[in-house]
Amino acid sequence: MPARAVRGMSAPPEVVFNTATDPNRASAWLPEPLRGDGSPAAEISGAELRARWGGDTDWSAEIRVESADAGGARIQLDLADGSDGSGPDQLADEALTNLAREVADNLQAG
Repeated sequence: MPARAVRGMSAPPEVVFNTATDPNRASAWLPEPLRGDGSPAAEISGAELRARWGGDTDWSAEIRVESADAGGARIQLDLADGSDGSGPDQLADEALTNLAREVADNLQAG
């Protein structure tokens, strides 16, 4: 069963999604088995603000970004490591913490 982490961010949903799916930034927040070679996510739906990554292993990640109050975003990350256990809950939380850092850096740079 995949681990699920949910987090709010005070950035517009489009900024969060674009940061998450930027191949140059994905390696800074995705868990190691999903970082790949800098290529984009396996599936991206910009209209739904949803993306999915899959590695050469049993690892996979799916992120969904929705609008939240005051112009912010709500991010849901489902992370699977291919095991039959409860999933990498701590790793999913850490990934969203790292994504929040990348979003903040992106906002400061732009």
